[in-house]
Amino acid sequence: MPDEAPVASVLLVDQDPSTSREIVSFLESQGYEVERVDDGEKAYNRLDSRPFDVLITDLNAHRIDGMRLMAVAKDRNTEICVILITEQPDVERATEAMRQGAYDFQTKPLNLGKLGAVIERGVGRQRLVLEQHELRRRLDEQYGLGNLIGRSRQMITVYAAVRQIAPTKATVLIQGETGTGKDLIAQAIHNSSPRRDAPFVKLNCASIPEALVESELFGHVSGAFTGATHSRQGRFELADGGTLFLDEVGELTPALQSKLLRVLEHQQFERLGDSRTIAVDVRLIAATNRSLERMVESGGFRDDLYYRLRVVTIEVPTLRDRREDIPLLANHFIGEACAENGKSVAGITRNAMDLLMRYEWPGNVRELRNIVEGMVIMAREGRALDAGDVPQHVRKSTAPEVSEIRILTGTPMSEVERIVIEETMKVCDYNKERCAKTLGIGLRTLYRKLKAYDL
Repeated sequence: MPDEAPVASVLLVDQDPSTSREIVSFLESQGYEVERVDDGEKAYNRLDSRPFDVLITDLNAHRIDGMRLMAVAKDRNTEICVILITEQPDVERATEAMRQGAYDFQTKPLNLGKLGAVIERGVGRQRLVLEQHELRRRLDEQYGLGNLIGRSRQMITVYAAVRQIAPTKATVLIQGETGTGKDLIAQAIHNSSPRRDAPFVKLNCASIPEALVESELFGHVSGAFTGATHSRQGRFELADGGTLFLDEVGELTPALQSKLLRVLEHQQFERLGDSRTIAVDVRLIAATNRSLERMVESGGFRDDLYYRLRVVTIEVPTLRDRREDIPLLANHFIGEACAENGKSVAGITRNAMDLLMRYEWPGNVRELRNIVEGMVIMAREGRALDAGDVPQHVRKSTAPEVSEIRILTGTPMSEVERIVIEETMKVCDYNKERCAKTLGIGLRTLYRKLKAYDL
């Protein structure tokens, strides 16, 4: 076994002391951790108390037999390597044991070399499965719903829609302003679907010159147009068996809208310059920041394609409509920016977060991410991001939340002072000199009080 691999644990269930000693000695020499019991009831209790990688049990173990122990072990660890041993060959019982999940069935006297080889294969397979589960977990964190951040009511509605839509084959239309994360939602649908192991192919219809979009979608053969020196697959072919995400689908020309409709209806198309028809199995997810419904009314978008795209629709909320998610997003982006740029900042102050909360965010989550990254890059190492780190255009466009202060009768004077200073700082755009002048106190006095009140 490789030195770096974790030690595999073995539970041995056998009444025969001499056979047990021989097996234990051999397995320990191979680097396994072995625990031995002499009856099925003790084995049952051990399986309940800790996990094992391997179960070697006499088929006719006392009190609880080997078949029952195998079922219990697989309830605790579905990938456990189970080896059943018996005194006499029994083809019928061996076949049934293998059908129920045994890894091997051996008769006494045991061939220890064969036993070791079977355990090595079983443990290796088990580790491979666990590695695949871990990889899947990491992929889910990176590309699944874990990459959609927010606890607002609007985002919970989006999460529910993704989970309901993902297992189906339905075409999906995602609508929302630029920067709201439509591509992340499309990726989450794909990663939560039965097609998750197949390709997820993207095309932004607005980022490619109009003359090239058709070739990008359907591919071309050599000589199809000037400069086409070799054949090339389009996005539909590349996405065969998986998902194609068309962003800004409202930018497609009428001619391409017609061809897209045909592919959706018949799952087939021709490359540019080719007469051969290619059949594909592709799930389409489309997104737009424009109102396709209004485009249909004005004649800018085919109504039949619109109805075909909007089998299921997800409306993505703007960031200003889910302001309660801004602290969660901002802190996430701070962590990302620190990791990507080798920086260390101590979070973000309440004053800075207050400015972010009150900004209108025309660029939505994408704008927030870019602004936070810029703040992290320009910040001094080791300190929290403060109001002064917030870009000037955000501070200038952020109106104070209140124009007057209401204080309840009986509020302690220290609390009154704290509230007045905090609200005046907001009105003065966190400019300490202006705040001190407005309050009629010295700048040093203001600094002292800000520190005292942890403002």
